[in-house]
Amino acid sequence: MLLADVVAASQAASATRSRLAKTAAVADALRAAGPQDAATVAAYLSGVLPQRRIGVSWRGLATLPEPAAEPSVTVAEVDEALTSIGAVSGSGSAATRAAAVVALFERLTQDEQVYLRALVTGQVRQGALDGVMLAAIAVASEVPEAEVRRAVMLAGYAGPVAEAALAGGGGALATIGLEVGRPVRPMLAASAPDVAAAWDQVVPGDDGVFVDGKLDGIRLQAHRDGEDVRLFTRSLDDITERLPEVVEAVLALPAHRLVIDGEAIALDDAGRPRPFQQTASRTMSSTGVDELRAAVPVTPYFFDLLHVDGQDLLDLPATERFARLAELVPQRWQVPRTLAPSATEAAEFFHRLVTDGHEGVVVKSPSAPYAAGRRGAGWVKVKPRHTLDLVVLAVEWGSGRREGWLSNIHLGARDPETGGFVMLGKTFKGMTDETLTWQTARFLELETSRRGHVVHVRPEQVVEIAFDGIQTSSRYPGGMALRFARVIRYRDDKTAAEADTVDTVRSLSG
Repeated sequence: MLLADVVAASQAASATRSRLAKTAAVADALRAAGPQDAATVAAYLSGVLPQRRIGVSWRGLATLPEPAAEPSVTVAEVDEALTSIGAVSGSGSAATRAAAVVALFERLTQDEQVYLRALVTGQVRQGALDGVMLAAIAVASEVPEAEVRRAVMLAGYAGPVAEAALAGGGGALATIGLEVGRPVRPMLAASAPDVAAAWDQVVPGDDGVFVDGKLDGIRLQAHRDGEDVRLFTRSLDDITERLPEVVEAVLALPAHRLVIDGEAIALDDAGRPRPFQQTASRTMSSTGVDELRAAVPVTPYFFDLLHVDGQDLLDLPATERFARLAELVPQRWQVPRTLAPSATEAAEFFHRLVTDGHEGVVVKSPSAPYAAGRRGAGWVKVKPRHTLDLVVLAVEWGSGRREGWLSNIHLGARDPETGGFVMLGKTFKGMTDETLTWQTARFLELETSRRGHVVHVRPEQVVEIAFDGIQTSSRYPGGMALRFARVIRYRDDKTAAEADTVDTVRSLSG
């Protein structure tokens, strides 16, 4: 299959707001790809590279060679070239990689160049990437969408699911299960303004609901197969080598094979959480691990068990999974948890956790299975202040004391239907001099254009914003604006695809 065919499908999906039309365009491309190219085409039309990262930034693609007149490059050739580029290392690797990029791009037409640059830099915008891909795989393979969704959640990515569905239909998808060593998409929590509202959203059991402490740490999924342990982040990146103390904790558990979900967090001498930036520093580099461990040790806190010694637990109710977890994990490595018989007692636990310095709580239904990759009513998080994870769309040069720094940031919520972002306001509050220095360098790296004092950036950086409320506003397209927005922290552990949606913002507006 030619790359030009993928570009045409992406353009067709981008040209319509109709979800059915988007699905049809992507399904047609998958059928044309066939099993041999389906995995790569599904990845490309989901806006991701199978290689994840290849060491090429937007800056490295700012200037492109003269394009080819006619399309001739296949998807397989592009995939092979990108794999080779990502494998370049050692002395002179930057020059070697740059030459390989030119050699690939000079074979592409202008449309293909623009598309591949967007793909490499995470800028494909064709609307509802994940949802449309799941529906398209179902249509192309004539398999129920629910079966496709479950397979993707267990496989982690759409590519291998598309390949299996097109090759063997539902029977092939049935063979895709939880596999120790291969991360699944983590279950996510919906949001509620307070504990009482969270209680109303979940389905209480006879004894009430589970209430977990929401720790301000690194989400981790640990896989163990004998003496081999792998640690994956919420975005499925492997950070095993960076957290040896967590590996040691997992190896100390009385099981041979397991998959367990939790958080890793740095604590001070009094047992209170250290600032998130200190915890996050442990994932930033694979060098100097021993020094970082000595300076910022982290402690694992596990809250769910997905597999143990040959038994998958995903579909069991939370009551059973949590009981198995308690049997396996010592108390010191279990997340703070209570079974609250009433909303009042759940609120008391919430206030106790917040007093201890934690971020809030997650209210969990005792009957809920582990819904990998989904945000539903089974888990509902509550924080003591309103916060949203938003994406920076642009930033303004400061004046006065902030002259020379990029200061006022433009904030956007994700719109799943269009694949774009809806602006909700601006803020320069909550920024220290250290933050200003960091974000100036960061946003200049992401710069796409300038207009006066405004620097427009690629929508990649996620920032956690606290606010006092949401008001109607005719100034912004979404009709909403945040009141007294201020920066809590930048979330380098989240991608723009994991930012909060416009629907989430509306749900908090009351």
